Amino acid sequence: MKFIGFVGSLRKDSYNRKLMMAVAGIVPPEISFEFIEIGDVPMFNADMEANFPPAALAVKEKIRAADAVIIATPEFNRTVPAALKNITEWASRPYGDNAFAGKKVMVMGTSTGNISTALAQYDLKKILLYLNAKLLGQPEIMIATAQTKFDVAGALTDEGTKTFLAKSLSEFISFVHNG
Repeated sequence: MKFIGFVGSLRKDSYNRKLMMAVAGIVPPEISFEFIEIGDVPMFNADMEANFPPAALAVKEKIRAADAVIIATPEFNRTVPAALKNITEWASRPYGDNAFAGKKVMVMGTSTGNISTALAQYDLKKILLYLNAKLLGQPEIMIATAQTKFDVAGALTDEGTKTFLAKSLSEFISFVHNG
């Protein structure tokens, strides 16, 4: 089985990148996992659909080829970051050629605040549901106070969070197999 993952933050030292790397580190060996960079994808412009940008096409093809997608979103101004919304635009265009249709997706996020990424995840899930993705509903992975969960090298150090992520990933794998 093939999983891919990408992060809505373009910042190299983002907590959501660290969260994705923590999940990538616990993916069982029978599942291949590829982290996808999205920073080179140009902003969506319908005028460019006829000459689809190669970076956008590459991400869209990776989504289409994967059995499942894991998305880590930060929360910018109480919603998803532009880079992440941009990927949903390109992956669903042109009309009728939606790479997210039927795709199994797990959404997660972390932030330094106490409500974590609840509002961003709510908005992202609305977008993905409209695109006919199949979302894992529970558990919701909203890791608060990220600054206390990772060390300076980016490793997840909080044992409770490690246990929760392992359980969440196990639930997602079952969802992909049986959902």
